Amino acid sequence: MSTTQQGTHSLAFRVMRLCKPSFHVEPPFRLDPADLFVGEDIFDDPLAAANLPPLLSSQLTKSMDSSDLTYGNRFLLHHPSDAMGFSGLLLLPQSFGAIYLGETFCSYISINNNSNFEVRDIIIKAEIQTERQRILLLDTSKSPVESVRAGGRYDFIVEHDVKELGAHTLVCTALYNDNDGERKYLPQFFKFVVANPLSVRTKVLSHETTYLEACIENHTKSNLYMDQVEFEPAPHWSATVLKADELHPADNSSTGGREIFKPPILIRSGGGIHNYLYQLKLASPDSAQMKVEGTNILGKLQITWRTNLGEPGRLQTQQILGTPISRKEIELQILEIPSLINLDKSFLVHLNLTNHTDRELGPFEVRLSQNSAHEEKKVMINGLQTMVLPQVEAFGSTDFHLSLIATKLGVQRITGITVSDTTEKKTYDPLPDVEIFVESD
Repeated sequence: MSTTQQGTHSLAFRVMRLCKPSFHVEPPFRLDPADLFVGEDIFDDPLAAANLPPLLSSQLTKSMDSSDLTYGNRFLLHHPSDAMGFSGLLLLPQSFGAIYLGETFCSYISINNNSNFEVRDIIIKAEIQTERQRILLLDTSKSPVESVRAGGRYDFIVEHDVKELGAHTLVCTALYNDNDGERKYLPQFFKFVVANPLSVRTKVLSHETTYLEACIENHTKSNLYMDQVEFEPAPHWSATVLKADELHPADNSSTGGREIFKPPILIRSGGGIHNYLYQLKLASPDSAQMKVEGTNILGKLQITWRTNLGEPGRLQTQQILGTPISRKEIELQILEIPSLINLDKSFLVHLNLTNHTDRELGPFEVRLSQNSAHEEKKVMINGLQTMVLPQVEAFGSTDFHLSLIATKLGVQRITGITVSDTTEKKTYDPLPDVEIFVESD
């Protein structure tokens, strides 16, 4: 694990990772004491089944049911720890072990003087080198270690929040005066690999409401207890976590309704998963920010967890993207249609024209377009076939009424209501068809 330059040095670095011990697990070997004397098949003989139990010790007799000739009670748990296989002991780390993204790498470093003389004026540096950066953890240049006696050592602890995946190198260097006064330079390198403790798979469903599903999978060899899995929405969104055991969802954006204590969620080692579901809503749908061609950034997840013995971990996902929010320059929509429409009698349809751009548009013309020259419309404009509307300011809107008349009974369609910008000579998509029911007077 350690590499150094060739040459004779009085000093040498020794590195040990500081981490919590693990549980010492010994799967129990279950044995019925009666098996030490006789085999299970001896109880196939009725005479032996009747006479053998009294010959055994009183302790064995208490745990034995003479009517059960299969020794089934050997599989019963007599102590709670039997189910876990825990011996009650802790096991100290035997190696660097697995190091995961989001953890704090803590290392105990000792620089040892293996020579028979004192070493003086020692400048020690410790750095973490990754593929993208070099991070200084310790530098004693301004206050060198005065001396380390023969056979002695100087110890220190460094910590680093692991924020990158892949190969890492702990670089330890020492600049010191040897016995003969020669200034020597000692570099040593300790390499380790950082793995991903979990994977986060997201799925975004958008219709009238946007839902975000996050699936978290545990890739470590220990259980993870999730303290927090919270979605931080982008500025124009609000997020609500949905839970199956709650009648009303809890809003993440308000701290007043949060629980004082939330029990952690267990995600088991070696591939355990847990799913989270969030409902996203536009915080201010009528704001000018969202009326331009919208961004598709929804937000990011903040995840914190602890292992079996409380070691913390923290990850933040990248920005999660949803379906781009498409905004039309001009939006025409029907606000109200009369409930009673009579044949050959005019009726008013209440409409709204909205400008979603940051500039003034118009004037506009509203008319009914013809899909086919031979197709006779059952609903037509009553009066002038073209209505003129004034200019609409940036992010503004205007309401107006269009007078229509139906020429046929029954279920009919209002089709082809189209708006055009007379200044830009641009015609927008027609309003979707709307069904109405026409009655006789």
